[in-house]
Amino acid sequence: MGAHKRPSKLSRAGAASALTLAAVGATVLAPGGAAEAEASSVSSTALRIAASKQGSPYQWGATGPYRFDCSGLTLYSFKRAGKSLPRTAAQQYNSTQHIPRSARETGDLVFFVSGRGIYHVGIYAGDGRIWHAPKTGAVVRLERIWTNSVLYGRVG
Repeated sequence: MGAHKRPSKLSRAGAASALTLAAVGATVLAPGGAAEAEASSVSSTALRIAASKQGSPYQWGATGPYRFDCSGLTLYSFKRAGKSLPRTAAQQYNSTQHIPRSARETGDLVFFVSGRGIYHVGIYAGDGRIWHAPKTGAVVRLERIWTNSVLYGRVG
């Protein structure tokens, strides 16, 4: 059978298996969806890396691997996942694809805004929570987003 006539994995699996794939959150790629899947994979990897740093102490200006400030944690996590980010939270915001809250996904960056400036960044973990390095005297941790004054960005 030629490659052009070979049934797709999805059609060979059958409708019941397709429902199972959807229920467990498996990724099914559509034509042209490879770039989106790659970005999602990078973001998921960065999220896991940030989570692996739980308990690491905050230090202003630190970019890891043992101490972090907020943008240092995001920079380190995405760098280890294969993407480069600029150093500060504001620069990171300017280098991401801006997305609405309704489109946020795990692994997206969450930017905290005061007045006209970005003052903090974390990685969205789902369910209204972020992994972040909060402040002096604190450690990298999972925490609820505490304000509505946030913007979202996706690393491309």
